[in-house]
Amino acid sequence: MQYLAQHVEALIFAAPSPISLEELQDVLTENFGVRFAQKVVLEAVDQLVTRYDSDAHSFEVVEVAGGYQFMSKGAYHETIGTHLRMQSKKKLSRSALESLSIIAYKQPVTKSELEKIRGVSCDYAVQKLLEKELVTILGRADSVGKPLLYGVTDRFLDYFGIKSLSDLPQPKDFSVPDSEIGEPVE
Repeated sequence: MQYLAQHVEALIFAAPSPISLEELQDVLTENFGVRFAQKVVLEAVDQLVTRYDSDAHSFEVVEVAGGYQFMSKGAYHETIGTHLRMQSKKKLSRSALESLSIIAYKQPVTKSELEKIRGVSCDYAVQKLLEKELVTILGRADSVGKPLLYGVTDRFLDYFGIKSLSDLPQPKDFSVPDSEIGEPVE
């Protein structure tokens, strides 16, 4: 078959884990109604291994755990590791989300004002929000001690998929009786 290697390539790419030679044969048999010999499927796999062996590709076909899988080449592991670390840092804790929402609505706001509203220390949450570049220091307040003023960044807007701060729900939207849940307290 002329395009067998492309079909094998698609199967290896789509498989969530290494796909065995037998699985490749089974899928191809089911799809085409013909059982391809192991040797023919192995030749298709070898074509792919050769194709992706060149420096033009950042990934390769590797035999692992009794099957075949696309894997990134070693030269790119550090870059991918950085991306994965950044992805894992994207999740925000409840305290960070609470702090972030207060900053978004009240900005510019000092840490002491934030802590007064939340009722707990916000040092860790603010530090994490600064690291994630969701919050920035806008300057200093003209009060005793000149505390730092915090506000949200453009990255905050991107993170939550909003165009501007005016797109945030307004606090009055939360107090409308239509948005209440449950029976009224008498």
